[in-house]
Amino acid sequence: MGISSPDLTTHIAGMTLQNPVMTASGTFGYGGEFRELVDLRRLGAIIVKGLSLQPAAGNPPPRIVETPCGMLNAIGLENIGITEFRATRLKFLCKLGVPIIVNIYGQDQADYVALAEIVDDEPDIAAIEVNISCPNVKAGGIAFGVDPAAAAALTRQIRAVSTKPLILKLSPNVTDIVAIARAVEAEGADAVSLINTITGMAIDINTRRPKLANITGGLSGPAIRPVAVRMVWQVAQAVSIPVIGIGGIMNGRDALEFMIAGASAVQVGTANFVNPRATMDIIDDIRNFMQQQDIPQLNDLVGSLVLPL
Repeated sequence: MGISSPDLTTHIAGMTLQNPVMTASGTFGYGGEFRELVDLRRLGAIIVKGLSLQPAAGNPPPRIVETPCGMLNAIGLENIGITEFRATRLKFLCKLGVPIIVNIYGQDQADYVALAEIVDDEPDIAAIEVNISCPNVKAGGIAFGVDPAAAAALTRQIRAVSTKPLILKLSPNVTDIVAIARAVEAEGADAVSLINTITGMAIDINTRRPKLANITGGLSGPAIRPVAVRMVWQVAQAVSIPVIGIGGIMNGRDALEFMIAGASAVQVGTANFVNPRATMDIIDDIRNFMQQQDIPQLNDLVGSLVLPL
């Protein structure tokens, strides 16, 4: 017969989500851009485009290149800034009745701390997602997220000024992502999301020039999904906090892979460019699968991977 009404509820860092499908930062604007295409109230949570203290213009074009099974982007974290976001975008989002998560980034610890303090004063923001793939200008440009000590120190500083649930978004451009996850967990992270994009490059063979003005960019889409699933599986076994899976999720089957590997929720990114209603389809796909498989609760799927003998 199947389960008529499976429970898709999931719990992340003190938040209750009606389903595990979230939007990935940088791929869904500030939410309102999709209001005519998607029933935003059906989403598990909305994660808005990464915000900095001041508006940022991003990198010069060209900034996006299509690749086999994915795309490279070098947008450069263009955004309207935290002040403009609070003044012009947050009010609309608050009416939706779903958790609103703000993604933040900075060039040094002081930037992150200042942003966290601002967000902490905003009761309508449910949580903070911290992009630690950004270059630390005070450490020679090395990204916070590639060094466990730097990631831990940044987490500790943000935790000291914010009571909001804290999600650290991890970079795959590391030797040992488990070490990074453990480091941020030890300093107060409530959850981790992974993976961010993989650094890549594309060349126009006729002009012999990079296709991106920035030369390199972040690879996303189905091409990176096996890498992302592997990293989620590794991290989920190593930490006790929830893991949120990201990387090339195009449909419900893709999302289910991440949850079976140990993710409590997923973020949908590149798929939004191909199919603006991808998040809605994925929610329906997950529900249908649970009905067909007689799975009453989403939690029964999380971490249910069966390893070979």
